Amino acid sequence: VQLQASGGGLVQAGGSLRLSCAPSGSIFNGDPMGWYRQAPGKPRELVAVIFGGGDTNYADSVKGRFTISKDGAKNTVDLQMNSLKPEDTAVYYCNQRHWGTNYWGKGTQVTVSS
Repeated sequence: VQLQASGGGLVQAGGSLRLSCAPSGSIFNGDPMGWYRQAPGKPRELVAVIFGGGDTNYADSVKGRFTISKDGAKNTVDLQMNSLKPEDTAVYYCNQRHWGTNYWGKGTQVTVSS
C-alpha cells in the first residue's frame, strides 16, 4: 500500500484548502481511510475517517468545518477544509488501514495564518 498526499499550503484564517490522498489500490476496497494531523510538540491525532460503507467520523474540533469524501473518478480520498483556524496548522497525513496494518503517506504541511 502506498499513499500519495497533496494539497497543503499556506492560507489565512477563514480560508479553505482541499487535501487529496491517492492510494495505490482502489478507494473502494473496503478499507477505512482517513486523515490525521500532527502539530509541533503534540501527538498525531485523528481528523476524519471514512469507512468502507461510506460512514464518516470527525474530531470534535473540525466538525462542521471539514468534510471527508471519496472521489471515484480520481480514486482519491479528499479532505475539504473550510473556515480554517490557526490551530489547524499541522502536518496532515493520509492513512489507510489494510488488513489490520496502518499505512501512512508522506505528510503535507497546512499552515493557517492569523
